[in-house]
Amino acid sequence: MSLAVHTSDLDIIGAGFVPLDYAATAPCVRAAADAVNALLPRYGSVHRGTGPRSQTSTLEYERARDVIADFLGCRPGDQVIFTRNTTDALNLLARALPPGTTTVVFDGEHHANLLPWPNALRLPAPASWADAVTTAERALRELRGPVLLTVTGASNVTGELWPVRELAAVAHRHGARIAVDAAQLAPHVPVSLADLDADYVALSGHKLYAPFGAGVLAGRADWLDAAPPYLAGGGASAHVGDRAGDVRWAAGPARHEGGTPNLLGAVSLAAVCSALGEADRAALRAHEQELLAHLREGLRRVPGVAEVSIFGTGSERVGIVSLTLNGRDPSVVAGRLAEGFGIGVRAGKFCAHPLVRRLSETPGNAGCDGGLLRVSFGLGTTPEDIDSLLAALASL
Repeated sequence: MSLAVHTSDLDIIGAGFVPLDYAATAPCVRAAADAVNALLPRYGSVHRGTGPRSQTSTLEYERARDVIADFLGCRPGDQVIFTRNTTDALNLLARALPPGTTTVVFDGEHHANLLPWPNALRLPAPASWADAVTTAERALRELRGPVLLTVTGASNVTGELWPVRELAAVAHRHGARIAVDAAQLAPHVPVSLADLDADYVALSGHKLYAPFGAGVLAGRADWLDAAPPYLAGGGASAHVGDRAGDVRWAAGPARHEGGTPNLLGAVSLAAVCSALGEADRAALRAHEQELLAHLREGLRRVPGVAEVSIFGTGSERVGIVSLTLNGRDPSVVAGRLAEGFGIGVRAGKFCAHPLVRRLSETPGNAGCDGGLLRVSFGLGTTPEDIDSLLAALASL
């Protein structure tokens, strides 16, 4: 039985291969494909025309924004800005920071949340949730002026959840804001700005079963409205005069959505958010945890394979597991899994080089610079998929 047990809208499209690389790009679900196919015959310019195609497209685009705002628990006044992906969304936020802002970030982050920030204070990845909170509080206590703490919701390397609510409380206690990279969190558990008390959240459609090149930055409007446009051009400008520099920029999300937007990406992402909103997320989560427990138990019986962890083996996590292979090159093993068994996993450093280097430095893995082997799954994954992987690893 797959995770998509409650509605056909969440059925995975495609068969004949065992995809276990969801953390990079999740397969497309039917809701996303159906939404795109339904719109294609009526597809037109957004915000740019009076014809029926343009009017329909504009309505669908803004409806998608509303659906995603509900999915993310946006508060009154929060903005939802469409971007290309999480990296794009966090770079947009980095460009919108008030002058002199200090950004506090742990070095266990994906590069999308490690590299964009100006004036960044980088903290070592903590050994526990308590250590994360204590380390952040110690750093925030010493800072003055605008401060942004930015943190992942779930590690793209280990799948472990981070203490977002606790870190939000610490940030706000010291007058700072918090941004959450929810790229790996949103596909697995509900994400709500209001419930987390977060100021900003970023995610990617291609990790949320809508692989059409759309992402989202959602959160408080004041910094975004005060910042120069992320992309200067049509749509971002409300008025352009005859002289250079005579420009009045748009307010709201349009300010940062210059150019013709990715309508199909926005609509497909909203369709998935709507389908997930109607599904029993607790049941989906419980089934995923059963698969995760089955995988981890099976891996303990495979010689030479060891799971890595930031916070310890008992920490709560989503459907992502990364492994050392007792000195074997993960890319070679991944290649053999694909070619010999039809199983797709990921090998390398997963755009999280500092963290993977540290997690790779085990006695049995010494000298292997190939990183780790990552297994990740979600909707549509079955116990048989997990068994196929375990049998293939054992045979290798």
